[in-house]
Amino acid sequence: MRLRLAGSSLSQVARDLGVRPTTVTSVSQGFRRSRRIEGRIADVLSTAPAQLWPERYAAMQSDSAIEHSAKSTGGGHTTQKV
Repeated sequence: MRLRLAGSSLSQVARDLGVRPTTVTSVSQGFRRSRRIEGRIADVLSTAPAQLWPERYAAMQSDSAIEHSAKSTGGGHTTQKV
C-alpha cells in the first residue's frame, strides 16, 4: 500500500531492477533476502531498509554500534611499556 501511495508498486520495483516480480514479492514478505531489492523499495519510500525491516537489520545495527564504540574509545587496544 505504501508503494502505491508513493506512485510505485512491487512490479515496478521488479522492472526497475530487472528481476522477476515474484522475487520482489518474496523479499518484501520476508521469505528471501536481497539488499539490492530491500534498498530499492526503501529508496522509493524515502526511508532506510532498517526502518522497513528492523528485524533483518538488528544484528547489523548492534555490530555497527559496537564498532562505533570501539573507534570512539580507541579500539579497546592499549599498549603498555614495561
